[in-house]
Amino acid sequence: MPSSSALPAPPRDLLVGASLFLDFDGTLVTLADRPEAVEVAGTLHALLDRLTEQLDGRLAIVSGRDVDTLRGQFGLIHAPIAGSHGSEISLQPGTIDRPDAPDALISAGAALDDFASRDDGLLVERKPLGVCLHYRRAPAREAECKAFAAALAQEHGLFLQDGKMMAELRAGQDDKGSAIRGLMDRPPFDRGTPVFLGDDVTDEDGFEAVAALGGHGILVGPQRETAAIYRLEDVAAVHHWLEQGVSS
Repeated sequence: MPSSSALPAPPRDLLVGASLFLDFDGTLVTLADRPEAVEVAGTLHALLDRLTEQLDGRLAIVSGRDVDTLRGQFGLIHAPIAGSHGSEISLQPGTIDRPDAPDALISAGAALDDFASRDDGLLVERKPLGVCLHYRRAPAREAECKAFAAALAQEHGLFLQDGKMMAELRAGQDDKGSAIRGLMDRPPFDRGTPVFLGDDVTDEDGFEAVAALGGHGILVGPQRETAAIYRLEDVAAVHHWLEQGVSS
Protein backbone atom coordinates (compact mmCIF):
# COMPACT_ATOMS: atom_id res chain seq x y z
CA MET A 1 0.00 0.00 0.00
CA PRO A 2 1.20 3.57 -0.64
CA SER A 3 2.88 5.22 2.33
CA SER A 4 1.47 8.36 3.96
CA SER A 5 4.04 8.49 6.79
CA ALA A 6 7.12 10.69 6.74
CA LEU A 7 9.70 9.31 4.33
CA PRO A 8 13.44 9.41 5.02
CA ALA A 9 15.97 10.94 2.68
CA PRO A 10 17.67 8.40 0.41
CA PRO A 11 21.06 7.19 1.62
CA ARG A 12 24.08 8.62 -0.11
CA ASP A 13 25.25 5.22 -1.38
CA LEU A 14 21.92 4.26 -3.02
CA LEU A 15 23.37 4.94 -6.48
CA VAL A 16 26.09 2.33 -6.10
CA GLY A 17 25.19 -0.37 -8.64
CA ALA A 18 22.00 1.47 -9.63
CA SER A 19 20.14 1.79 -12.89
CA LEU A 20 19.00 5.40 -12.50
CA PHE A 21 15.73 6.70 -13.97
CA LEU A 22 14.96 10.41 -13.69
CA ASP A 23 11.78 12.35 -14.30
CA PHE A 24 12.37 15.81 -15.82
CA ASP A 25 9.81 18.47 -14.79
CA GLY A 26 9.65 18.98 -11.04
CA THR A 27 12.59 16.63 -10.51
CA LEU A 28 15.54 17.90 -12.56
CA VAL A 29 14.02 21.33 -13.31
CA THR A 30 11.64 23.53 -11.35
CA LEU A 31 8.10 23.78 -12.72
CA ALA A 32 7.09 27.00 -14.51
CA ASP A 33 3.77 28.59 -15.47
CA ARG A 34 4.33 27.59 -19.09
CA PRO A 35 5.95 24.28 -20.14
CA GLU A 36 8.47 25.99 -22.41
CA ALA A 37 9.53 28.43 -19.67
CA VAL A 38 11.37 25.98 -17.41
CA GLU A 39 15.04 26.78 -16.92
CA VAL A 40 17.77 24.15 -17.07
CA ALA A 41 20.63 24.76 -14.65
CA GLY A 42 23.93 25.25 -16.41
CA THR A 43 25.47 22.45 -14.38
CA LEU A 44 22.79 19.83 -15.10
CA HIS A 45 24.12 18.40 -18.35
CA ALA A 46 27.60 17.93 -16.94
CA LEU A 47 26.14 16.27 -13.84
CA LEU A 48 24.12 13.82 -15.94
CA ASP A 49 27.17 13.03 -18.05
CA ARG A 50 29.25 12.27 -14.94
CA LEU A 51 26.49 10.08 -13.52
CA THR A 52 26.15 8.21 -16.81
CA GLU A 53 29.88 7.51 -16.82
CA GLN A 54 29.90 6.42 -13.18
CA LEU A 55 26.92 4.10 -13.74
CA ASP A 56 28.40 2.59 -16.92
CA GLY A 57 25.58 4.01 -19.04
CA ARG A 58 22.72 3.02 -16.71
CA LEU A 59 20.93 6.39 -16.66
CA ALA A 60 17.76 7.34 -18.53
CA ILE A 61 15.25 10.19 -18.52
CA VAL A 62 11.63 9.03 -18.07
CA SER A 63 9.27 11.92 -18.76
CA GLY A 64 5.85 12.99 -19.91
CA ARG A 65 7.63 15.35 -22.31
CA ASP A 66 8.23 14.16 -25.85
CA VAL A 67 11.70 13.11 -26.92
CA ASP A 68 12.20 15.88 -29.50
CA THR A 69 11.52 18.59 -26.91
CA LEU A 70 13.83 17.03 -24.33
CA ARG A 71 16.68 16.65 -26.80
CA GLY A 72 16.14 19.81 -28.87
CA GLN A 73 14.81 22.47 -26.51
CA PHE A 74 16.42 21.25 -23.30
CA GLY A 75 19.62 19.74 -24.63
CA LEU A 76 19.41 16.21 -23.20
CA ILE A 77 21.54 14.90 -26.02
CA HIS A 78 23.32 11.88 -24.61
CA ALA A 79 21.01 10.00 -22.24
CA PRO A 80 18.45 7.42 -23.35
CA ILE A 81 14.94 8.88 -23.04
CA ALA A 82 11.53 7.33 -22.48
CA GLY A 83 9.27 10.19 -23.52
CA SER A 84 5.50 10.77 -23.69
CA HIS A 85 4.96 8.68 -20.54
CA GLY A 86 6.79 5.73 -22.06
CA SER A 87 5.16 5.77 -25.50
CA GLU A 88 8.41 6.98 -27.10
CA ILE A 89 11.77 5.31 -26.61
CA SER A 90 14.99 6.93 -27.81
CA LEU A 91 18.11 5.02 -26.85
CA GLN A 92 20.39 7.45 -28.67
CA PRO A 93 20.09 10.79 -30.51
CA GLY A 94 18.43 10.53 -33.91
CA THR A 95 16.44 7.39 -33.16
CA ILE A 96 12.90 7.25 -31.76
CA ASP A 97 10.62 4.24 -31.46
CA ARG A 98 7.22 5.95 -31.65
CA PRO A 99 3.79 4.68 -32.78
CA ASP A 100 1.59 6.69 -35.12
CA ALA A 101 -0.72 9.20 -33.45
CA PRO A 102 -4.47 8.53 -33.89
CA ASP A 103 -6.71 11.04 -35.66
CA ALA A 104 -8.68 11.33 -32.42
CA LEU A 105 -5.88 13.45 -30.96
CA ILE A 106 -6.46 16.11 -33.63
CA SER A 107 -10.16 16.31 -32.82
CA ALA A 108 -9.52 16.38 -29.08
CA GLY A 109 -6.88 19.07 -29.50
CA ALA A 110 -9.29 21.28 -31.47
CA ALA A 111 -11.89 20.91 -28.71
CA LEU A 112 -9.32 21.84 -26.05
CA ASP A 113 -8.24 24.87 -28.12
CA ASP A 114 -11.83 26.09 -28.20
CA PHE A 115 -12.28 25.46 -24.47
CA ALA A 116 -9.05 27.28 -23.55
CA SER A 117 -9.57 30.24 -25.91
CA ARG A 118 -11.98 31.89 -23.48
CA ASP A 119 -9.47 32.10 -20.60
CA ASP A 120 -5.92 33.49 -20.82
CA GLY A 121 -5.02 31.35 -17.81
CA LEU A 122 -5.49 28.12 -19.76
CA LEU A 123 -2.89 26.69 -22.09
CA VAL A 124 -3.02 23.80 -24.57
CA GLU A 125 0.25 21.93 -25.17
CA ARG A 126 0.61 19.49 -28.06
CA LYS A 127 2.88 16.47 -28.12
CA PRO A 128 3.39 13.81 -30.81
CA LEU A 129 1.21 11.37 -28.85
CA GLY A 130 -0.80 13.62 -26.56
CA VAL A 131 -2.43 16.97 -25.92
CA CYS A 132 -2.39 18.71 -22.52
CA LEU A 133 -4.65 21.27 -20.88
CA HIS A 134 -2.66 23.31 -18.35
CA TYR A 135 -4.52 25.34 -15.73
CA ARG A 136 -1.64 26.37 -13.44
CA ARG A 137 -2.51 30.04 -14.07
CA ALA A 138 -6.24 29.41 -13.56
CA PRO A 139 -6.38 27.10 -10.50
CA ALA A 140 -10.02 27.97 -9.75
CA ARG A 141 -10.99 26.14 -12.95
CA GLU A 142 -9.33 22.85 -11.98
CA ALA A 143 -12.55 20.86 -11.50
CA GLU A 144 -14.03 22.21 -14.74
CA CYS A 145 -10.88 21.44 -16.71
CA LYS A 146 -10.65 17.90 -15.35
CA ALA A 147 -14.30 17.21 -16.12
CA PHE A 148 -13.99 18.54 -19.68
CA ALA A 149 -10.83 16.52 -20.34
CA ALA A 150 -12.44 13.38 -18.93
CA ALA A 151 -15.46 13.79 -21.21
CA LEU A 152 -13.19 14.27 -24.24
CA ALA A 153 -11.15 11.19 -23.35
CA GLN A 154 -14.29 9.08 -23.19
CA GLU A 155 -15.69 10.55 -26.40
CA HIS A 156 -12.53 9.97 -28.43
CA GLY A 157 -11.26 6.76 -26.84
CA LEU A 158 -8.13 8.39 -25.43
CA PHE A 159 -6.31 7.78 -22.16
CA LEU A 160 -6.69 10.50 -19.51
CA GLN A 161 -3.57 11.31 -17.48
CA ASP A 162 -3.85 13.67 -14.51
CA GLY A 163 -0.79 15.64 -13.44
CA LYS A 164 0.25 18.74 -11.53
CA MET A 165 -2.20 21.45 -12.63
CA MET A 166 -2.80 19.74 -15.96
CA ALA A 167 -4.84 17.05 -17.66
CA GLU A 168 -3.43 15.17 -20.63
CA LEU A 169 -5.20 13.17 -23.30
CA ARG A 170 -2.91 10.64 -24.91
CA ALA A 171 -2.88 7.65 -27.17
CA GLY A 172 -2.29 4.24 -25.66
CA GLN A 173 -1.86 3.24 -22.06
CA ASP A 174 1.92 3.16 -21.72
CA ASP A 175 3.18 4.74 -18.53
CA LYS A 176 6.43 5.42 -16.74
CA GLY A 177 6.27 2.02 -15.10
CA SER A 178 6.05 0.18 -18.41
CA ALA A 179 8.91 2.35 -19.71
CA ILE A 180 11.15 1.44 -16.78
CA ARG A 181 10.30 -2.25 -17.05
CA GLY A 182 11.12 -2.18 -20.76
CA LEU A 183 14.46 -0.46 -20.19
CA MET A 184 15.33 -2.87 -17.37
CA ASP A 185 15.02 -5.70 -19.90
CA ARG A 186 17.79 -4.12 -21.98
CA PRO A 187 21.53 -3.85 -21.40
CA PRO A 188 23.11 -2.06 -19.65
CA PHE A 189 20.13 -1.36 -17.36
CA ASP A 190 19.53 -5.05 -16.69
CA ARG A 191 22.80 -5.13 -14.72
CA GLY A 192 21.66 -2.62 -12.08
CA THR A 193 19.13 -2.09 -9.30
CA PRO A 194 16.43 0.36 -10.47
CA VAL A 195 16.16 3.74 -8.73
CA PHE A 196 13.52 6.22 -9.92
CA LEU A 197 13.10 9.89 -8.93
CA GLY A 198 9.83 11.69 -9.66
CA ASP A 199 7.51 14.30 -8.21
CA ASP A 200 4.07 13.90 -9.78
CA VAL A 201 1.19 11.44 -9.55
CA THR A 202 2.23 10.41 -13.08
CA ASP A 203 5.39 9.00 -11.46
CA GLU A 204 3.56 6.57 -9.20
CA ASP A 205 3.57 3.88 -11.92
CA GLY A 206 7.34 4.23 -11.97
CA PHE A 207 7.63 3.95 -8.19
CA GLU A 208 5.52 0.80 -8.24
CA ALA A 209 7.58 -0.69 -11.07
CA VAL A 210 10.95 -0.20 -9.38
CA ALA A 211 9.57 -1.59 -6.10
CA ALA A 212 8.38 -4.73 -7.89
CA LEU A 213 11.84 -5.08 -9.43
CA GLY A 214 13.57 -4.83 -6.04
CA GLY A 215 14.52 -1.18 -6.44
CA HIS A 216 13.79 2.16 -4.82
CA GLY A 217 11.43 5.06 -5.54
CA ILE A 218 12.32 8.60 -4.44
CA LEU A 219 9.54 11.19 -4.19
CA VAL A 220 10.51 14.79 -4.90
CA GLY A 221 8.49 17.50 -3.16
CA PRO A 222 5.91 17.61 -0.36
CA GLN A 223 4.98 14.48 1.55
CA ARG A 224 1.91 12.65 0.20
CA GLU A 225 0.62 9.13 -0.23
CA THR A 226 3.08 7.40 -2.51
CA ALA A 227 4.68 4.11 -3.45
CA ALA A 228 8.10 5.73 -3.07
CA ILE A 229 10.13 4.86 0.02
CA TYR A 230 12.43 7.90 0.15
CA ARG A 231 11.89 11.62 -0.33
CA LEU A 232 13.86 14.71 -1.34
CA GLU A 233 12.49 18.18 -0.65
CA ASP A 234 12.87 19.86 -4.05
CA VAL A 235 14.86 20.12 -7.28
CA ALA A 236 17.83 21.68 -5.47
CA ALA A 237 17.89 18.72 -3.06
CA VAL A 238 17.83 16.33 -6.04
CA HIS A 239 20.86 18.02 -7.59
CA HIS A 240 22.71 17.98 -4.26
CA TRP A 241 21.98 14.28 -3.70
CA LEU A 242 23.04 13.36 -7.23
CA GLU A 243 26.26 15.38 -6.79
CA GLN A 244 26.95 13.44 -3.59
CA GLY A 245 26.44 10.23 -5.53
CA VAL A 246 29.02 11.28 -8.09
CA SER A 247 31.58 12.09 -5.41
CA SER A 248 31.01 8.98 -3.28
